[in-house]
Amino acid sequence: MDKLIQELTKNKAIQAPEWAKFVKTGVHKERPPVQDNWWIIRSASVLKKVAKFGPVGTNSLAKQYGGKQNRGYKPDIKKSGSRNIIRKVLQQLEESGLIQANKEGKAGKVLTAQGRKLLQDTKEDMK
Repeated sequence: MDKLIQELTKNKAIQAPEWAKFVKTGVHKERPPVQDNWWIIRSASVLKKVAKFGPVGTNSLAKQYGGKQNRGYKPDIKKSGSRNIIRKVLQQLEESGLIQANKEGKAGKVLTAQGRKLLQDTKEDMK
């Protein structure tokens, strides 16, 4: 995953927005991410999930990045991750040419030839 993160860091289309240092990654989290490069790490993770599960959309990816919300004395419940973060990452990956909208069959995003080549070059291809 480190090679993939390094390659995505070089890509100018994948940049963290200004609000990324203040935002939580879901309602189940109490604090924002601590790592400075969490946006690039999330982008690499989303790219791998699109390769593995594609065609995939924002809602199903948000469910995968969700977790348990602590509600005090009440039982924990499952909550989805931030759809806004997933949406922006998907837009950036599509702008960089690594994913595209599925043209036939189920709606969602799928890997392009350039994205598949990037994953194979970094030995990150999902089986």
